[in-house]
Amino acid sequence: MADESAKAGGVLGHLPPWPRQALNNSVIGMEQAYRQRKGLPLLSDADIEALKAGQPMAWESGDGGSAPVASSAPPVAPVAASPAVSTTASPTAAAGNDSLSEDVAKWVAAGRKWSKSTIAAEQARRGRKGLPTLNNVEIAALLGEPVESVAAPTAPAPTAAAPAPAAATPSGPISAEIAKWVAEGRKWSKSTIAAEQARRGRKGLPTLNDAEIAALLGEPAAAAAAPTAAVPAAATAPAAPRPAAAKAAPPSAAASVARTGESTSYVGTPAVGTSRAAAAGGVASIGPENSEVNQQRRRLVWSAVAAFLVAWFLAFFRFFLPRTLFEPATSFKIGYPEEYGLGVDTKFQQRYRIWVDRTPDRIFVIYARCTHLGCTPDWKPSENKFKCPCHGSGYDSEGINFEGPAPRPMDRAKVEIAPDGQILVDVSKLYQWPKGQPTQFNEDGAFLRA
Repeated sequence: MADESAKAGGVLGHLPPWPRQALNNSVIGMEQAYRQRKGLPLLSDADIEALKAGQPMAWESGDGGSAPVASSAPPVAPVAASPAVSTTASPTAAAGNDSLSEDVAKWVAAGRKWSKSTIAAEQARRGRKGLPTLNNVEIAALLGEPVESVAAPTAPAPTAAAPAPAAATPSGPISAEIAKWVAEGRKWSKSTIAAEQARRGRKGLPTLNDAEIAALLGEPAAAAAAPTAAVPAAATAPAAPRPAAAKAAPPSAAASVARTGESTSYVGTPAVGTSRAAAAGGVASIGPENSEVNQQRRRLVWSAVAAFLVAWFLAFFRFFLPRTLFEPATSFKIGYPEEYGLGVDTKFQQRYRIWVDRTPDRIFVIYARCTHLGCTPDWKPSENKFKCPCHGSGYDSEGINFEGPAPRPMDRAKVEIAPDGQILVDVSKLYQWPKGQPTQFNEDGAFLRA
C-alpha cells in the first residue's frame, strides 16, 4: 500500500485520470468500496468534494496531500529514529508503549497525509488479519498531527489534585448478560462486536462499554484502563509548559477515529453501487423518505400485486374444473291442437327453432334448419314459402324444397299428445325424406291427425 500511495502523489484506483468530469455519489461509493477491498487508502472528504465538483484532487494538482508529512509536522519525523522521543513523550504514550512501527514509519516517510476513513479501514484490516492495531501516536503521525495532541484528552485538569471524573472511569460495569457470554469461553472478534453494537443500536439497547468490549475480546481488564492509568501519576508530576492554543485544542482526531464512522461499524464489505457502500465511503446517499404518503404508496402497490396473484390463482384453479354447456330442452309442450289454425305458425321459431304447420288433415312440426348448410330459413307469408337467406334455397308451406341448392325437404320433429292433452314435441327424433329414397313423413310420430 505504501508503494501505491507514493505513485503520482496518491492512489488513482479505478478513477479516470485528470482531466475528468464531475462524478456522482454512486461512482464515488464504488471507488471507496474498491479501495476498501484492496486495502488502499480511502478518499478523503476533500478528495470527494473535488470529484463531485469536477476539480483535480489535492495530490493531483501538486499541493496538499503530495507534500511530505515530515515538512508539515516536524515533531513527528524524529519519533521513529530517536529514542529520546519515547522518554519525552506524553505520559499516556509512555504507559501504552505508543511508538511508531516500521510499517507506519515507512508510510509517514512516503509523504501522503492519511484521512480518518483510511485509518479506519486500516484498523479493520488489522483486526481481520489478527495484527496489532494502530496506536494513538501512529494515528497522529499518519494524520499529520503533532504528538502532543494525542495526550491532550488525558492531560490533567487545571487543578492538578483532581483529575477529570470522565477520564478516571472510562470503562463501566460488566452486565450479567455479558458476563454470561464471557463465561461461555468463546472469544469474540471485532467484527462480531461491531455487529452486536449495531444490533443494540437498532433495538434501542445500551451499547457495550469499554470493559465489556475488552472482556469479550479476551483482553485483561487492565488493558482497558491502561490509557488512563498514568493520569493520577501525571497529577503529581509537574505539568510541562505548552502553548495556550494547545491547552484549548479539541480532542485529537486520532482518539475518535477508531470508534466512530460508518466504515468501522459496518461488518463485511458492502456491495458495490449500493447506498451502504456509499455510506461506508463517507458519501451521503439519498433514499426515499419514510413518510405516510410513501407508506400508502407501498401498501397500494403490494395490494395490487396480491390481487393479481389471487386472480391468477383462481384462473389457474378454474382451468381444472369441468365445463358445463347449457342447452335448451329437446322435449317440450307447445299447447293444444285446437289452438292452431290452417297454415304456418312461427311463434316458437326463436325459442325452439320450429314451425307448427296445420293442413286440413294433419298437424306436424317442421325443424327450422335448411338441408343445404344448416341455416335458418325465413317464412314469407306473401309468397307462401320458406326462403333461406344464405344461398337462396326455397321450400313450400310443408317444407318441401323446390328451388335452390337444398338437396331434400326440411326435417320434421316427433309429435304426440301428452296425458294432459297438449302437443308434446321431441326435436331429438327427426323424420327425413332423403333424396331418392322413401319418405318418413307418413310414419307414426311424424304428424298428428287433425
